[in-house]
Amino acid sequence: MGNSKSGALSKEILEDLKLNTKYTEDELCKWYESFQKQCPDGRISRAEFEKIYSNFFPNSDPKVYARHVFRSFDTNDDGTLDFREYIIALHLTSSGKTNLKLEWAFSLFDVDRNGEISKSEVLEIITAIFKMIPPEEQKMLAEDENTPQKRADKLWHYFKKGENDKIAEGEFISGVMKNEAIMKLIQYEPKK
Repeated sequence: MGNSKSGALSKEILEDLKLNTKYTEDELCKWYESFQKQCPDGRISRAEFEKIYSNFFPNSDPKVYARHVFRSFDTNDDGTLDFREYIIALHLTSSGKTNLKLEWAFSLFDVDRNGEISKSEVLEIITAIFKMIPPEEQKMLAEDENTPQKRADKLWHYFKKGENDKIAEGEFISGVMKNEAIMKLIQYEPKK
């Protein structure tokens, strides 16, 4: 993946990221400089990623969710994120394009990476999301959404699926885009 150990960002990676993200060359170079300071070997481990992620959720337990987020971005399965994977992750999770976010959300829920989502995978990710919601906020959730199982059941019911059915990526994206309430079931926005 380019020259991850040297101090310079390779031209290939820079061009690829300019083409595939919303970031300018200047922004990418600044991000790279910062990434190199935090990760001198040019890679971030899952443990480091989980630690960084936990800083964003100090009143809850985001470790399991962070592990799934990490898995979804570790595209070459080497147990680390290089600069390119890190920037793509940043772009997908912060991009204003709902379709891109939903493509990423699908990859997050597709735990076994088989191209489909099962109800058990939905429950696994929703359980991880729930661990990030502080207990006082959980108490304020609607009755039919106040446990991971209820949320998974509600999502599954929306897609009119049986217990052993699967959801394909296109179906997931179009279904979530058509229903704002379903979008809220698959994420957690911390209270400001």
